[in-house]
Amino acid sequence: MHDIVIRGGTVVDGTGAEPFEADVAIDGEVITVVGTVPDGGRREIDATGLLVLPGWVDVHTHYDGQATWDAELAPSSWHGVTTAIFGNCSVGFAPVAPGTEGFLINLMEGVEDIPGSVLAEGIDFTWETFPEYLDVLASKPRAIDIGAQVPHAALRFYVMGERGADHTERPTPDEIAEMGRLTVEGIEAGAFGFTTSRTKVHRAADGRSTPSLTASADELVGIAEAMGAADVGVLQGISDFTTPEELALFRRLAEVSGRPLSFSLAQVDHDPDYWRFVLDELARANADGVQMKAQVGARPIGVLFGLEGSVDPLRVFPAYADYADLPIDQRVAELRRPEVRERILADPPEPGLAGFLERALGRTFELSDPPDYEPPAEQSIGARAERSGVSPWEVVYDLLLADDGHAMLYHPFQNYSTGDLEPARQMLTHPNTIPGLSDGGAHVGTICDASFPTYLLTHWARDRDRGPRIDLAEIVHRQTAATAEAVGLQDRGVVAPGYRADLNVIDLDALKISPPRIIRDLPTGGKRLVQRADGYRHTLVAGTETMTDGTWTGATPGRLVRGPQPAPTP
Repeated sequence: MHDIVIRGGTVVDGTGAEPFEADVAIDGEVITVVGTVPDGGRREIDATGLLVLPGWVDVHTHYDGQATWDAELAPSSWHGVTTAIFGNCSVGFAPVAPGTEGFLINLMEGVEDIPGSVLAEGIDFTWETFPEYLDVLASKPRAIDIGAQVPHAALRFYVMGERGADHTERPTPDEIAEMGRLTVEGIEAGAFGFTTSRTKVHRAADGRSTPSLTASADELVGIAEAMGAADVGVLQGISDFTTPEELALFRRLAEVSGRPLSFSLAQVDHDPDYWRFVLDELARANADGVQMKAQVGARPIGVLFGLEGSVDPLRVFPAYADYADLPIDQRVAELRRPEVRERILADPPEPGLAGFLERALGRTFELSDPPDYEPPAEQSIGARAERSGVSPWEVVYDLLLADDGHAMLYHPFQNYSTGDLEPARQMLTHPNTIPGLSDGGAHVGTICDASFPTYLLTHWARDRDRGPRIDLAEIVHRQTAATAEAVGLQDRGVVAPGYRADLNVIDLDALKISPPRIIRDLPTGGKRLVQRADGYRHTLVAGTETMTDGTWTGATPGRLVRGPQPAPTP
């Protein structure tokens, strides 16, 4: 008698092999049989007509704070994610010297758009060192497995104090050595690796650039060498990659450490083909034995505009100030009055700002239900306005009042320079990339991309009609076994005997992503964007069902995973 038997499903096992019909037996926390299972189960799940595949492994999230107060870890848990890795992009909450917590909150608020008041209320900061932070994470119940990484910005500020946030300062050799020592200490305590950020986009809430932006090669190499000497951890980074020399620096970090390195990659408008050069360099590096991968997004990286979100486009109209802070139901009622509409639109923003925003509206779209993240140019706000002979602001105004003011507009700013997702497809299927950048837990008022894993199935494997799709088995492999392997998790991401019973049972025909919505469930009543999915019939973590038809069961089998895990013994 097995604990659970999942009967008659179509198994997509995560290895890239073709799907096959099989039963899956689970005993304790692991899969014990894949094939014909003659014995019964204490619980039987009928998977006829359904997919059975590994739980998603998301290696790029920002649950550093939320993981200390929230057991469910939504919205990622709603989208079949069974393992989430955070501490990315150089930001996090350890190590932290007593009295300096405000700096890390200010940095996370600016870089990842998580309100400082929420973080200050939700995080108790009962730790100082990174090992102590891991111990706190390990003590909390949770629905899914989590893993953490040592963030460069927090580390630099801890070692250098206020000098660490001053871009004219350089650490001494002793301070670089201390950063390396603390990085290794954190990894040996269970962190997966070290992360850094070298993009000008990342700024604290007070406007200061992230401390790691101008870190010298000596500093980064010193930390990488410490990791190499200890033979531990992975490296993760983000950069604007404005010069080939910057990419060469990342390669050097992978070379001197001998450790795997990954970095964020997207198509950018100012150089829409640069990603091709980066992938060519990645191919050369891997051919030379240097372990480097790019993390790429499943769809455009885009900002959401709405009456409830952080970006309300009507706020550029001076007359809107009289209504902007009303509760949403009252505001919508007022905005629907013809005389209010006329008054607001008759008082336009200053010309320079108006021109900039109107150009942006040429690549801004109504977000439908289900959301279309690969819309053609003729559906843009600008194109619709031109066809109707009205101002694009009139279109924006009217669209934002739909769905009782909960409607949203979508402005893709990366991965959409060509007006389609063909570059994203080529990046997603490159041998030296993995899916990433979902940013689960972050950008709570502007971006909602934790649904990336679901989108891989709905759009790329099933629905796309503006170009080639991606094979189902390849999609599953890349978001399970490949992402798990990238951070050293060899015990999951595959449906086979001995592997962890982290599984999704999915009705692919019914799988659907809902439009993003604002809810107010953060500490202090803070708001955030979330996005639900239909079609996940069962999600299991370590053999325990955590989600049934999109609803959390209340089970908390998840744990802090302390570093790499070995593959099952045959």
